[in-house]
Amino acid sequence: MDEIFLVDKALYNTDWATLLFIICGIVLAINRHVFYVQFNEYIKPPINNKYLKIYKEPENVRSWFTVSLYVVQIISFSFIIQIALASFGYTSKNNFVSYVRIITVLNFFILSKFLFEKIVSETFEIQEIEEQLNLYKVYHRSYLGLISLPIGAILFYNDYNNLTIMKIIILFFLLINLISYLNGLRIYKKIIFSNFFYFILYLCALEIAPYFFMYYFFTKS
Repeated sequence: MDEIFLVDKALYNTDWATLLFIICGIVLAINRHVFYVQFNEYIKPPINNKYLKIYKEPENVRSWFTVSLYVVQIISFSFIIQIALASFGYTSKNNFVSYVRIITVLNFFILSKFLFEKIVSETFEIQEIEEQLNLYKVYHRSYLGLISLPIGAILFYNDYNNLTIMKIIILFFLLINLISYLNGLRIYKKIIFSNFFYFILYLCALEIAPYFFMYYFFTKS
């Protein structure tokens, strides 16, 4: 007698991904219409950091414009992570359950890190350093998320199984992050060196340690 296996196809189709990409497109279109001047400054290549010079107030981190771009960022980063994990054989790139887990963990990591930064900065009275560096990180991270969106869409809707391509993409993102950090040190060198001890504390406690624990958690899971 033949055995019958039931597979939930809804978990492995691409409709949910298409919906998320459409949502990102709508969010970007609304931002371009409502915040026309700010959006045009935002999408310019961050060579001279003109956007940060104009919108340098800490309140911009909690504005609708920044929060909506955070949504786009978290969606696009989660796609890149899922596709990378699929390339290494840990999941399927169109597995909706896997994507939900990734976006939940990533969102929790970023928000908890942000909250912890606020607590530490208040405790050691280094709000000025934290606010300036956090504004810089939020801008560059959201800009990288904007770049990641079309890359994620191309990789998601095309069948490929090339680890070399995925490794190049991962190295590209790591290189961009490294350049971003070095550029941040250059821009804020005056405030950093005038509070060097607190900057080292900030760097170790809020930048290096969270990623170390995250790496340890995933490698041991």
